[in-house]
Amino acid sequence: MELYTPVLALALLATGFAVFSVAISAFVGPKRYNRAKLDSYECGIEPTPQPVGGGRFPVKYFITAMLFIVFDIEIIFLYPWAVHFDAMRLFGLIEMVLFIATVFVAYAYVWRRGGLDWD
Repeated sequence: MELYTPVLALALLATGFAVFSVAISAFVGPKRYNRAKLDSYECGIEPTPQPVGGGRFPVKYFITAMLFIVFDIEIIFLYPWAVHFDAMRLFGLIEMVLFIATVFVAYAYVWRRGGLDWD
């Protein structure tokens, strides 16, 4: 147990600092709110009157998020493959070629459908 004492002390210190920072900012921070500060802001988009409870976002944002997830997952699978390439031999190479081909088909589909165009 004494091996974990420094780890627990550091965790308590970090938690205490986080709680202290959030609590003190509520008391010390400025309380001047105006309409401009409470409006949502999206880079490059002029704010327009929004219905109560928020408004609709363009579908392009969701498509971009899905594309990021697809290619981010590809990188996550490529890293361990690259690290253990010698151990997997031909089987690992064939599996990774199939995986990259599948991701490339998804990329070509999105490109063909215009998912990468920002007109």
